[in-house]
Amino acid sequence: MKVRPVSPISGLDASVQLPGSKSYTNRALICAALAEGPSRLSGWLDSDDTRAMIDGLGRLGVEVDSSGDDGALRVHGVGTHFAIPLHPIDCRASGTTLRFLSAVAALVPGRVVLDGTARMRERPVQDLADALAALGISVRTSAGCPPLTVHGGGLQGGRITLDASRSSQFLSALLMVAPLAAGAIEISAPTITSRPYVDMTIDTMSAFGISVDASAGDRFRIEQGQAYRPRSYAIEPDATAATYFMAAAAITGGRVRIEGLSSASYQSDVRFAEVLQRMGCTVEHGTGHITVRGAPYLHGIDIDLNAFPDSALTLAVVALFARGATAIRNVANLRLKETDRMEALRVELTKLGAHVEISGGDLIVEPPERLEPARIATYDDHRMAMSFAVAGLATSGISIEDPECVAKTFPDFFERLDQLAG
Repeated sequence: MKVRPVSPISGLDASVQLPGSKSYTNRALICAALAEGPSRLSGWLDSDDTRAMIDGLGRLGVEVDSSGDDGALRVHGVGTHFAIPLHPIDCRASGTTLRFLSAVAALVPGRVVLDGTARMRERPVQDLADALAALGISVRTSAGCPPLTVHGGGLQGGRITLDASRSSQFLSALLMVAPLAAGAIEISAPTITSRPYVDMTIDTMSAFGISVDASAGDRFRIEQGQAYRPRSYAIEPDATAATYFMAAAAITGGRVRIEGLSSASYQSDVRFAEVLQRMGCTVEHGTGHITVRGAPYLHGIDIDLNAFPDSALTLAVVALFARGATAIRNVANLRLKETDRMEALRVELTKLGAHVEISGGDLIVEPPERLEPARIATYDDHRMAMSFAVAGLATSGISIEDPECVAKTFPDFFERLDQLAG
């Protein structure tokens, strides 16, 4: 197994241009595929997760080409005229790919099997399968998890109730295919984890010509007869990736300016800057950029991160450098991610000398007086690798196992981290 040491830096003062948003890239790929005709996606993220989506759409007859001189993706949308794949679609470790394509498979006039890694086969998907069944689609799971077998042919209209407490991606998947159903669809989702990601889905759909009535809060109505329109679409930088560089400024007392992002973004992780501000950092919001400056010292906070749980890992690492405990609340769905992130955080933070408690969906981090050197296990989880690598910028003796796992969403992360020292 490869191990990558991370060296402390001083005098951090940098501007960072980040890769495109994974969440927006995969949503735009679905919307472009559901349009009839060519769309152009600029600023897209080239990573394992997005390649899994591109390959999956290719198996359904959607041609996606990235060979142009401008680096943009060309997506040749097919509307509802999908091909029937002869073999299972391998979604690899990409949850968005499996969930979104499960809903798209409802439009395919035949049988579609979707599968993934061993960990993917442990991630629950029955709530989505039940919702598709309520709309007239035959779906079979393996004890509530992938692989899924979907017998499509077209969605019926109607009213359904969806449990989106495990993942907002279930709701996003249904919303994106709902305009192509035989009748209007109304979805009631009383409990939605990470609600801002649903707003991101609706924003992307709107850009491609689809209207969703979300005025009732937890009810969403999509009228029939709408059609996705092909278009050119620019994808903004990834806000979750930005949290690592914001955190770098916070724990080193430096300054980092994130280019291309603003507080107006639908990406909920832009709010991580506000979290750091509560801990003592200075934050400046400009037109198309966010700047974070570290403080003489950070202080622990008590915060609900259900709206952007991926940032919980970054915050847990920042908490190591704060005065007093930090309580990260309402993030139980971290147990259902690429690994059980709650337990992984407990183990790895403890290696560094922290005292960590888990209570239901809450994680409480009591920082040590002095961090211990440690070799961090990453559990084949890109966010574990990136979050703990940041700690190495402010203390010596930190090394990251299996650093290549960051290819899932940020292939050149460590190269970007090295550039901070420059």
